[in-house]
Amino acid sequence: MNSIRVRLGVLGLVLLTGFTTPTAASAAPAAPSPTVEEQRLGRAAPQEILRRSGFDTVAPQLARALEGARSYGEARRAVGREGARLWQRAVDRAQGRGPAGGDVSRDDDRPLYWARLGMTRDVRTWEPEFGLTDGQRAALLDELERTSRGQDAIRYPHRKGLKRILLTGFDPFTLDRDIRISNPSGATALALDGTVIETADGPARVETAVFPVRWQDFTGGTSQAFGTGGGTVERTLRPHLPKIDLFTTVSQGRVGRFDIERTNGAWRGGFGDNENVGRTETVPVADPASQPQWTTTTLPYAAIVAAPTGRFPVYDNTSVTEIPAGGAQPVVRPEGPTPGSTARAGGGGDYLSNEIAYRATLLRDRLGLHGTLPGGHVHTPVLQFGAGNTTEVTDPEFVRNRLDIIAQVKAILKVAAEGS
Repeated sequence: MNSIRVRLGVLGLVLLTGFTTPTAASAAPAAPSPTVEEQRLGRAAPQEILRRSGFDTVAPQLARALEGARSYGEARRAVGREGARLWQRAVDRAQGRGPAGGDVSRDDDRPLYWARLGMTRDVRTWEPEFGLTDGQRAALLDELERTSRGQDAIRYPHRKGLKRILLTGFDPFTLDRDIRISNPSGATALALDGTVIETADGPARVETAVFPVRWQDFTGGTSQAFGTGGGTVERTLRPHLPKIDLFTTVSQGRVGRFDIERTNGAWRGGFGDNENVGRTETVPVADPASQPQWTTTTLPYAAIVAAPTGRFPVYDNTSVTEIPAGGAQPVVRPEGPTPGSTARAGGGGDYLSNEIAYRATLLRDRLGLHGTLPGGHVHTPVLQFGAGNTTEVTDPEFVRNRLDIIAQVKAILKVAAEGS
């Protein structure tokens, strides 16, 4: 029987001891420690969210599956199976199917996030008797990330007259500021995955995926886990953009408002991600010699802004920050970039929300779809707790705000589909 050995650390995990034969195990590198992101899992709020949603059973189920794996191949199959189950369970819960598992509202995206981290922690710290190379462990983690985020489950039925919409969301972030944070874009992805929106032009099927708030995953590069030609965004979207009718990348943005971001910039501004890692550089993409400083939305922004989509105002955000041609200092341009300028922030800033918008629209353009595929970025309002709530993981106003944001994103999609 294989054993799972998890290092003792800030998570207070129990170390399971045992002897292994000096052959395969001695040749394998030691398992790494949990990441910064995974270490937050031991705090009270994540544990409460998992317990009150029933998702506290997810990581132990994967741990049992790994304990029974007798080869790398069996482990890979177990990881893929349990990752896909987690994604489907989160989607089903958000859409009212199956048991709620607890009193945390069904629209909550946080059980998915924290349950996934429990799974990645177990894979990262697992030391099977047959041994794992660094490359094999990276591949297991990559498989788990893809399957538990819906990135490999984007499928549209073959149905005449059915429009195809692709929407992406994000994990919670800035968790060191407030560990209770939820991300309405991730909640929207769970609520809309596989649903059909009735438009004036007929039905539109929505498929979704969620992305991590980590610079390294977006870079990809030539690592064994990602291959060449970009990171997780390009790998997920490339097969689908030529076959769909509309796409929206979605993230949490400003307080009290939606923004349709007109322009995206090729710049990383250095803000720390969920691993507390910052990057200040030009967005790294394949074929940098042909990389533009700016990309633009092809969503019907005027129609979206004019439509009554919900209680939050919606803005056509044209502002960027640039270094003008021949200049040296950044300048804010409310009406968009000037010719020959260098990007320092798109309308959506210089963080990963701007970057996913930049990467998705650049991929659209490189595939020759700029004039035919509507796509761009939608920033939602910041999801806020009720007044005075500084400790509880949820409250009625928090739930109402999230449900209203989800409903308004759906209404925006309907307008975009009808206006395209």
